[in-house]
Amino acid sequence: MRIQIAMAGLLPMILTVGLSGQQPPIGTVGVQDATVSGALEVSNGQAVLVGNTTVTAKDRTAEIALNRGGTVKVCATSGLHLTAGKSGDATAAAPLMLALDRGAIEVEMPATTRDLVTTPDLRFTIGGDGPLDLQLRVTRNGDTCVENRGAKAPMLNVADQFGEATYQLRAGQHVLFEHGSLKEVVDHESSACGCPPEPTMSVADALVSGGGGSGGTAPKSAAEEHPFPAAVSAGLAPATVPQAPVGQEHTQVAVALSSSGDADSTAAPPPAAKSANAAQAAPAPAPPAPKQSKDLVHVVGRFFKRLFGGG
Repeated sequence: MRIQIAMAGLLPMILTVGLSGQQPPIGTVGVQDATVSGALEVSNGQAVLVGNTTVTAKDRTAEIALNRGGTVKVCATSGLHLTAGKSGDATAAAPLMLALDRGAIEVEMPATTRDLVTTPDLRFTIGGDGPLDLQLRVTRNGDTCVENRGAKAPMLNVADQFGEATYQLRAGQHVLFEHGSLKEVVDHESSACGCPPEPTMSVADALVSGGGGSGGTAPKSAAEEHPFPAAVSAGLAPATVPQAPVGQEHTQVAVALSSSGDADSTAAPPPAAKSANAAQAAPAPAPPAPKQSKDLVHVVGRFFKRLFGGG
């Protein structure tokens, strides 16, 4: 009896520990835009990021909607590791760690001093709570481009992962750490650190539109682009003249149409063409009228002579 009471008393404690150990979701991302691995759930085409997860963007930018508010854009083909810590305050957002191995990200979120951003060479901590608008890019050789955008952005404390060097990145500052070193800093970097602009035309669209290369379609001729009769009126295609049956006379008139759009305007043919056309267009001579054998007066006189018995 005592054992049963003891077990009944421990059951609420076990349930409480289990619920408190469950981490709230970090955010969601569309499965059509990224490959997601780690702790996640899929619902209605959205991957719900629950714990330690890795989001690798496909051939387009993948946007993560954060539950705390804000977004993280993972640029095309880039990979980002996300980890949520535990918050001692139930009303405060859980600390978030973003680890970028290579590629580029754009972070817009309300940041706290407990958040952390890392690259293979550098470690970024938030100097104070505030609206973070961070663009970060890491190349293959370690060059790290960072832009702390916004006049009210919190200061970023940058530390070397394997040394003691530090750097403070102020609001609105745009720098480049060459080879990921805090001792080789270009403090007035001009190149963009975030996602490159999306292409306006896909490869498939370029092929369909007849772009260069052996796979494109051959350009259409002027006659194909402007079929008869529009092509003829614009002078882009020759006019076809119907042929008359063999042995039958016909008249051929060669007149060049003007492309000014006026239906009554025509261009006169050159003199040589005019003379040739005149010869072809001249009608055949009319046959001579038959001659009268007798004069009308003689015919009338002979009529009266016969009537009155004359010879």
